[in-house]
Amino acid sequence: MPRYDIYKTLAETTANIKQLRKLNPFTIHKKGTRAKALFALALVCILWGTTWIASKEGVSHMPALQLAAIRQMIAGVLYVGFFLIRKTPLPKGKEWNHIFVLSFLNFIMSNGLSTWGVKYISAGLGSIMGAIFPLWLVVIGLFISKDKLPRKALIGMILGFGGVCIIFYEHLQDFFIADFRFGILLSLTATWTWAFATLYTKRKAAQYNPYFSLGLQMLIAGIALTTFTSATGNSIPITSIPWQSWAAIAYLIIFGSVLAFIAYLYALQNLPTEQTSIYAYINPIVAVLCGWLIFSEKISVFITVGGVVTLIGVYLVNKAFKITPPPEHAEPEGV
Repeated sequence: MPRYDIYKTLAETTANIKQLRKLNPFTIHKKGTRAKALFALALVCILWGTTWIASKEGVSHMPALQLAAIRQMIAGVLYVGFFLIRKTPLPKGKEWNHIFVLSFLNFIMSNGLSTWGVKYISAGLGSIMGAIFPLWLVVIGLFISKDKLPRKALIGMILGFGGVCIIFYEHLQDFFIADFRFGILLSLTATWTWAFATLYTKRKAAQYNPYFSLGLQMLIAGIALTTFTSATGNSIPITSIPWQSWAAIAYLIIFGSVLAFIAYLYALQNLPTEQTSIYAYINPIVAVLCGWLIFSEKISVFITVGGVVTLIGVYLVNKAFKITPPPEHAEPEGV
């Protein structure tokens, strides 16, 4: 088996976007103006940032994994139903193996755990934690690649983790609180699994319709999480779910999983990929501001400075490897 060059893989993350355009389920073509594309990008920046707030509100009234299960189940049915109506052929053979693996990494672990995590930590902090996943790609690369780490990536990694340290400086005492530690652990694990899913997508995923795969991953994860929460007693009767949680689920599905994704595809196909990737840096800012406005979450100097330093570090890492998430692998909480 040839040596796996992670840096080359990271640099090729968006290489197949042009080929994927023909698979776009929404038949978005290059007919829009730049102004429309910028507006679509602005929607992505705002809507995916607010999904952290919706998740925070939803899990305040019901078990977190059950919320993630319902959200993924309904969104998955919508996506899969769309393709079945269009008579899109189902994946074949070993393609299902890749879908099951990505379903586990992307939605059961990454999305499920990040949703669970905001039950114990602020939405703003959860969003910043979610934004650092490119740093783990560099860390993984240190162990599996013999190539020299680019200086820009090394500086970015140091800045990124340094920014996280700044953020947590004022939370040192909170680590004595079991729930806070648990929330941080869940959020960290979610970023790890997202990083591994990113690498797996590039290395193993077969050349089938990635948009159909996204819906299948959601549906499979929704079924798996529903089974798990029911078997372990970590769920409540459907009739007992309060309206606040249903409103949050509806928002996550309509605005986070459908409208924002359509806008993301449109922006991706009408703007330079590096420009489109700016959403990853704005989402945490939107989440922090919305958390402050809606939940009265504290915005301190440490969070502000640490968040800026962290995002600069992530930017440098992305710049070093030209990392831009492909359509089927966008921001974890947003998807």
